[in-house]
Amino acid sequence: MALVEVIKYDGTPDVYAWKHPNEELGTWTQLIVNESQEAILYKGGKAFDTFGPGRHTLSTLNIPLLNNIVNIPFGGHSPFAAEIWYVNRISNLDMKWGTTAPIQLQDPKYKIIIPVRAFGQMGIRIEDSRKFLVKLVGTLSQFDQADISRYFRGLLLMNINESISSYLVHKQISILEINAYISEISNHVKEKMMPVFAEFGIEIVNLYMDSVNTPDDDPSVKRLQEALARKAEMDIVGYTYQQERSFDTLEGAAKNEGSTQAGVMGAGLGMGMGFGLGGAFGQGMAGLGRVMDITGGSGNVQFNSSTSSNSAATQTCDKCSQPLTPGSKFCAHCGDKYHSCEHCGADNPENATACKSCGQAFAKPCRSCGTALKVGVKFCPECGSSAVMTCSSCGHAVQPGQKFCPECGQRVTPEGEQ
Repeated sequence: MALVEVIKYDGTPDVYAWKHPNEELGTWTQLIVNESQEAILYKGGKAFDTFGPGRHTLSTLNIPLLNNIVNIPFGGHSPFAAEIWYVNRISNLDMKWGTTAPIQLQDPKYKIIIPVRAFGQMGIRIEDSRKFLVKLVGTLSQFDQADISRYFRGLLLMNINESISSYLVHKQISILEINAYISEISNHVKEKMMPVFAEFGIEIVNLYMDSVNTPDDDPSVKRLQEALARKAEMDIVGYTYQQERSFDTLEGAAKNEGSTQAGVMGAGLGMGMGFGLGGAFGQGMAGLGRVMDITGGSGNVQFNSSTSSNSAATQTCDKCSQPLTPGSKFCAHCGDKYHSCEHCGADNPENATACKSCGQAFAKPCRSCGTALKVGVKFCPECGSSAVMTCSSCGHAVQPGQKFCPECGQRVTPEGEQ
């Protein structure tokens, strides 16, 4: 019968439990336990003694539980059958995990089904060696990191899937914004998993979620990215999706040669480009309807000989209320400059933005070159500068007279610059 003199294990960090292959021990056997290790002696399938770091001599003096089990004749130097298990209690911080298949979730913000993947790592440490060996290792001769990953993968991913879904639903955030909540989700999953791992004698040191993303080649993800890019482009230019669709409809009608109103629609499009889209285009078409007399039966267009504007002879000075001389540029009574409305001819104050008589908005000068710009024009036809004031912080359009940006709340100066 072979007698083992020295028992020692210098394994790799990814091995958590290892059983010495020789079960024939002698009372003079030397047991060496390294730092961050624990050795447990088994007899008859039961754990009897635990040995910490250091050198231990297996004898009845330091194995008192064997006194009533092992018959030691011959002065206490008889061999006996027993098992020695080494448990690695070092912290392993490099356990990778990841979803085996994308999770199908509905984005609460955009109401579209999107596949979601998650990746990360966690660190564990064997806290209770006996509980770990009894409940998890069993009769295996070795238990390593791959075994733990295989045992707990399903449970870990179930909690991760649940946590990601609950954050999307309860916080009403888009999956494209979830990376801002990775730290919170990681802590939430760790707190839920710690009691489960503790039942097997394992302590979770940390749990990190490196990334939550979507496959770039998925059709639904591509559609969402294209829609967001299109929305950002519309916000920069300054029009909505409905306005773009209206413009496309009018453009198609203008190109239709068989339509009896193609000429009128083409003229309307020309005005739409000058006055801008949406409501500005509607105002331009309303003005066109007042000038043009369209007959309902024949489809012919006839122009009225009279105009809707009044002559300067019927107007009065805005400052002194005296009649203005026809063709004059200044009031003959008080010398105030005649600022006439191009629609009704009424005199208005110098800094007026709209006519006090008819309410029509005045053309405003370009901030770069001073060229008069019609209402709704977004870029100066002379220098190409933008006629729309924007917030320098977020780029959102700012209307004249607004002191704060309606999008980010940043204060805006009268010139539109911060």
